[in-house]
Amino acid sequence: MEKKTTSNETEPLTSKKDTSDCSKGEDCKENGLVVRNPKSALRLVEDGSKGHPSQGDKGEAAQISNGYSGVQSSAPCTGEGEDAQGTAPAATTTTTTTSTTCGAEAQQQLMELEDRETWSKKIDFLLSVIGYAVDLGNVWRFPYICYQNGGGAFLIPYTIMALFGGIPLFYMELALGQYHRNGCISIWRKICPIFKGIGFAICIIDLYVASYYNTIMAWAFYYLISSFTAELPWTSCTNPWNTGNCTNYFSKDNVSWSQHSISPAEEFYTRQVLQVHRSNGLDDLGGISWQLTLCLLLIFTIVYFSIWKGVKTSGKVVWVTATFPYIILFILLVRGATLPGAWRGVLYYLKPDWQKLLATEVWVDAAAQIFFSLGPGFGVLLAYSSYNKFHNNCYQDALVTSTVNCLTSFVSGFVIFTVLGYMAEMRNEDVSEVAKDTGPSLLFITYAEAIANMPASTFFAIIFFLMLLTLGLDSTFAGLEGVITGVLDEFPHVWGKRRELFVLGLTILCFLGSLATLTFGGAYVVKLFEEYATGPAVLTVVFLEAVAVSWFYGITQFCHDVKEMLGSAPGWYWRICWVAISPLFLLFVTCSFLSSPPELRLFDYDYPYWTTVVGYCIGTSSIIFIPIYMIYRLVITPGTLKERILKSITPETATEIPFGDIRMNAV
Repeated sequence: MEKKTTSNETEPLTSKKDTSDCSKGEDCKENGLVVRNPKSALRLVEDGSKGHPSQGDKGEAAQISNGYSGVQSSAPCTGEGEDAQGTAPAATTTTTTTSTTCGAEAQQQLMELEDRETWSKKIDFLLSVIGYAVDLGNVWRFPYICYQNGGGAFLIPYTIMALFGGIPLFYMELALGQYHRNGCISIWRKICPIFKGIGFAICIIDLYVASYYNTIMAWAFYYLISSFTAELPWTSCTNPWNTGNCTNYFSKDNVSWSQHSISPAEEFYTRQVLQVHRSNGLDDLGGISWQLTLCLLLIFTIVYFSIWKGVKTSGKVVWVTATFPYIILFILLVRGATLPGAWRGVLYYLKPDWQKLLATEVWVDAAAQIFFSLGPGFGVLLAYSSYNKFHNNCYQDALVTSTVNCLTSFVSGFVIFTVLGYMAEMRNEDVSEVAKDTGPSLLFITYAEAIANMPASTFFAIIFFLMLLTLGLDSTFAGLEGVITGVLDEFPHVWGKRRELFVLGLTILCFLGSLATLTFGGAYVVKLFEEYATGPAVLTVVFLEAVAVSWFYGITQFCHDVKEMLGSAPGWYWRICWVAISPLFLLFVTCSFLSSPPELRLFDYDYPYWTTVVGYCIGTSSIIFIPIYMIYRLVITPGTLKERILKSITPETATEIPFGDIRMNAV
């Protein structure tokens, strides 16, 4: 679509002159515009010769696609189908959809659209999305899953799942947010109102994530503070928290590594940072660690002052938090490649095991990894893209950011496994024995121990844990922004002018919700939330989102929306993915998870059976809002059951889009 330079004022489509002399079916020329009466389309001709291109037949003069109508943004509506001057019925046919947007609600929408802030620069948006997608999971989860599922052979299912599942869903959310310019709750009024419960479910999921994800950053912050010493505290076995099983095989003395040996790095992590030895499990979490509480309080303080003013401030912060990790990754990659035995780790990381490709769980892990890595379903992509300019190339953004995310995961594997190869060389063991740690333990035990025994260990420890902190902060900014944008767009009359106050209340709520993870048994809570609170719930949310957009809103209408923004409609590849492949991809992963729930174990603690029930209850507590809202919607809608259903799946609010000097309402 050709974009025309506009003034700040919005010109009305219809003139204030009396138009009663226009007979039905004829064209009325008003202010240099020709308005045609048929409901199926509205033709605009400027100066009788030029018109704006549209998604209709380009051979016709400036025909706007079906479903678009002109609205006056400068004058209030006084009734359904009539303009502010009470013109004759002939003119009212030009406002087919005015009845749904007329009145105070329409005026409020117009004001919100005009006042909605946008990114200062395009790069602010790209860095924010990259910072959100590239998080701690890229550093620890992908390398572990890769070597567990066939090494280099795993890249085949990973790439296939990215092309047909992850990237199409990523692109879909960016396009939805940019076109409708709303958060995860209010956007459903413009797509399919009965699915509005998805927005509430997303907000609950984001709050669950904030309650445990930031605790992991508090651990990293504790490590960062502890690194400002001449000798790192996890290098020796002479500290008050060490036990008799502590074995430092890096010491100059000849020591033997037995089955009961524990490295000083592991004891520092479990007995000093987490203090899990003071808890008996989930049924006895113990007291709260005041050190971690202070660390988390400082993190939330940083988060608050980074996002309290909106994307104008957070867009500047990500210039540091999104780029710094790549500088550190490069430094650590070069350092790791020069360590003795590094080649053993790389070989173990990439050596293909083609037989693994025949196992179903490998494909499930590939699908889950790409999905949770790109991160659709958390409301973040909708929120961030809603602050874009209407004609921003979100298609290009989706390809660039998803490619950067996948490459970051792949390169992180080299950073991790060069160090694991070095540790295997020092221990005189196989890499498989060294690489037994999973999740955060891979970073806080294995990698931390390797750093402690490098030359200039203090320097490398500081930059490594600072990198982890910046990786986590980006994702926290994004997750909370998803909730903030969703709530502020849904309740603008309450919170529209009180963003700072709402953000303060939200951060306090997240901090209080994190108290359980700050106890001595908090690591067990983090593991439970990580596996059950987000996994199946987010998969269900995105599955319903894909179905609602492709089958209820309509893939044709959605592609028309994309064409309005980009000038060209998505091809058959994207359409097939959105309609069939991506929903099947999500259904496949969800069913695989539900059919074989993970058996949780952390350190020496085996989770009892009742924790599985608790985990499913936590996951269900968010998605239960979807059927609850569906029932509520059908109850409050007047008419017969059929009429209620039809009204509930029909967009109730028009989407206003810029169209040259005119603002259009898309329905």
